[in-house]
Amino acid sequence: MAVGTDFAPPFKLIAPYFIIGIFSFCVSVLLLFQIDITNLSQIDTTTISWVHLFLLSFVMMIIFGAMAQLVPVVLEVGHFAVDLYYIIFPLLFGGSLMMSYGFLHSPALLPYGGLVVLISLLVFVFETFMTINKVKKFNTVMVSVVIANIFLFLGLIFGITMALGFAGTITVDIHALLKAHIYLVLFGYVGITIMGISMVLLPMFWLSHSFTWKPIQTALWLITIGVILVMISALSDTVTLGYIGYLLTFIALFFYMYQIYIIYKTRVRLENDIYLHSLLFSYGSFLVSLLFGILYLVFDSERLLLAAGFLTLLGFVTFVIVGHLYKIVPFLVWYQRFSPLIGKQKVPMLADMVPAKSARFGFIYNTTGVVLATFAILIASNMLFYAGVSFLLIGSIFVAKDILYMINFK
Repeated sequence: MAVGTDFAPPFKLIAPYFIIGIFSFCVSVLLLFQIDITNLSQIDTTTISWVHLFLLSFVMMIIFGAMAQLVPVVLEVGHFAVDLYYIIFPLLFGGSLMMSYGFLHSPALLPYGGLVVLISLLVFVFETFMTINKVKKFNTVMVSVVIANIFLFLGLIFGITMALGFAGTITVDIHALLKAHIYLVLFGYVGITIMGISMVLLPMFWLSHSFTWKPIQTALWLITIGVILVMISALSDTVTLGYIGYLLTFIALFFYMYQIYIIYKTRVRLENDIYLHSLLFSYGSFLVSLLFGILYLVFDSERLLLAAGFLTLLGFVTFVIVGHLYKIVPFLVWYQRFSPLIGKQKVPMLADMVPAKSARFGFIYNTTGVVLATFAILIASNMLFYAGVSFLLIGSIFVAKDILYMINFK
């Protein structure tokens, strides 16, 4: 796939997304000390509060910043209204803080926080679709962007409805809506977005080429059908449709993993760097979380489901994001700050901008923390969980320091 930079927005627009996102990652890890593993539940308000802060102010923030850069570059068209991104991040961050606080201390605040988040995400969806509307011919990556944003919009509708129900404004079946909301946002938006973005970034950073796209195309349609079936199942209380949706999602994820393996095997660049280490741990965590998910369907143990969820968020999603930040941030900074100086004076290499030793320390602390905390969830040990979170906190500080170092590199 041809990727150009002529339509890329200025880095000053994207930088706040990365800075707020990585700061939120550190805060999210710190807040894990408030969770009691022995009484952990997927519907506990502390858990719900933490998940929303993590997903909205870290995961979504980083994804939106990356999409601001990648969508016009891949499409080779300019943004419809790039200045809208200057209002998305403050609304998203403020709304996520309001919702997180509302779940813990003030349910009446939830509709207002939800409305602020809804506005920010609707602005993002609107700008993305208007930019896509300029394109004459679609490819697999852009189809994934369209599908992901449709699911994000539906997830928003369910989310704001639940927020109103949680605050007592309306009466709804929160448990049914929660199931649809989680699946639409986590698998429908975050999952499909990661699939699409990785099909741009992995071949670009690994210099992979001449590989088949059939596995990812199959995965895309299977997960789309799976998410729709789970959503319908949650609304209609049809258990069979839900299990079919789960099965299709699992199959889709294995097709995706097979696509990643194909790209890895056809790579030209063989650098043994933080990017490779992060992705190997990320996809390894993903496979283990899938195993936990399968075991949950067999044994119906909430511990397995919670461990799978934690490993998916802190092992898979986090390391995919962090690993790519160590590639994306230096490239964007280099392109803006140093590319105009080529031929005029000596400029740094991209590798010179990455604090390799610090990144390695952060990786060790973060991987140790994820492994310990996941095991602690399985055996319900607060002491082991807090030990894992301590490692994660130190690792997150290393990552934040590295990102700020690369952004300010001169």
